[in-house]
Amino acid sequence: MNSVSILGAGWLGKPLAISFLEDGFHVKGSTTSEEKLADLESHNMEAFLVDISDFEKFDAFLDTDILIIAITSKDIDGFERLLAQIQDSKIQKVIFISSTSVYPSLNKVMTEEDAVLETPLTEIENLFRDTTFFETTIIRFAGLFGGERHPANWFKNGRKIPQPNGFVNMVHREDCIEIIHTIIAQNCWNETFNVCSNHHPTRREFYTTAKLSMGLEMPQFENNEIYKWKIISSKKVQQVLGYTFIHDDLLKPL
Repeated sequence: MNSVSILGAGWLGKPLAISFLEDGFHVKGSTTSEEKLADLESHNMEAFLVDISDFEKFDAFLDTDILIIAITSKDIDGFERLLAQIQDSKIQKVIFISSTSVYPSLNKVMTEEDAVLETPLTEIENLFRDTTFFETTIIRFAGLFGGERHPANWFKNGRKIPQPNGFVNMVHREDCIEIIHTIIAQNCWNETFNVCSNHHPTRREFYTTAKLSMGLEMPQFENNEIYKWKIISSKKVQQVLGYTFIHDDLLKPL
C-alpha cells in the first residue's frame, strides 16, 4: 500500500500528510475551506474539498489504499453516507481518530475494556467497527497539544480551571503521528487503542508549569467539592506496537 487519503488535513492531518509524503506515499488531503486548498497543494499533495455533511460523491478522494479520518464532525448521517462510499471504493484499511472523551470520569484508570458513554462519537466508532467491507483501527487520542496548540494559551482571561486535583491525560502531536505510522507499518488492524502519555500530573501542576514556562501569570483554579478524574491507560498500544512515547514528561517545557 503506497497511497493514503487524510480526511481533515488540519492541525493533525496536515503534518501527518507531510510525514507520509516524506515517506514516499501518494497523499490526498481534504479540507472544508476553499482558502486552504492552495496551501495543501503547495506541499505536493492532492487537495480536495470534502464535507461529509454534503450530499456529494468523493470518488477521486477515496481512490486510495488507506483512509485516515481526522475530522471532529459528529454528523452520524454524514458518516453513514461516507461509509457507503468507502464500501464502493478500493479502500482496504481505515484509521478512525476518536477521543478518550468517550470514557466517563469514574476516579479510576480507564482501559479499552471499560464501558464508554453513549454519545454520537461512540455511535460513529461502532459504525466503523461493525463494517465487514474493510478493516478499521480506532485510535482514541487524549488531550492534544503541540505546535501552536500550547496549554499555556488555554483558560485565558481569568477563566478558572476546574478539578485542579484531577489528573491530565495528554498526548503530543508528534506521538500521534508516529503511532499512526506504526499501525500502518505493522499492519495492525481491527484494534482500538488509547493513546496518552504515561505521565499524569495533576491539573494544578500541569497548567501552572505550562503558564509559568511561557512567562504568564499563575492560573486560577476552581474549588471543586466533588472530586472527579480519570487516568487513561496506554498500556495496550505500547505492548501491541512496542511503542515508546517521545513526549512522556508533561512537566517538561515545550
